[in-house]
Amino acid sequence: MTKTQKAEIIEVLSNEFKDAQSVIFCDYKGLSVSKLETLRKMARAKDAKVQVVKNTLATIALTNAELTGVALKDTNILVWGADSIATSKVAADFAKDNDKFIIKSAYIDREPADAAKVEAFAKLPGREELLGMLASVWMGPIRNFTIGLDALRQKREEA
Repeated sequence: MTKTQKAEIIEVLSNEFKDAQSVIFCDYKGLSVSKLETLRKMARAKDAKVQVVKNTLATIALTNAELTGVALKDTNILVWGADSIATSKVAADFAKDNDKFIIKSAYIDREPADAAKVEAFAKLPGREELLGMLASVWMGPIRNFTIGLDALRQKREEA
């Protein structure tokens, strides 16, 4: 890889990491290419990105994006995205199905985090689920009001 190629990779990753709310570092040693493609498909469905990057290039890109505090060692695959919960779910769900895929550490909401925090974020309801819960709460009083009106109408018809 030439210096210009490395510089391009660093520039692209730096811009990606600046926009990302979470960056998760995982060990993928021993996984087949088809398994990694499955991970990429899962990530695409949740608007997250997955890439294997050399540790030195990733460290420089993270520093450029003002993310410090996590040291990269051994083999790493990076999973990142704008939604911390969705990105955590991608990594955690894939780790459940593949014992060779291990979550090492992460930046969640631009703060260093360990694997336990990633697992905790993965258990939270997603954006769509939260919006559904909120709509249900808002519709509760209206639902109760219409049930009461209908009961009143039935009572008056009987009388």
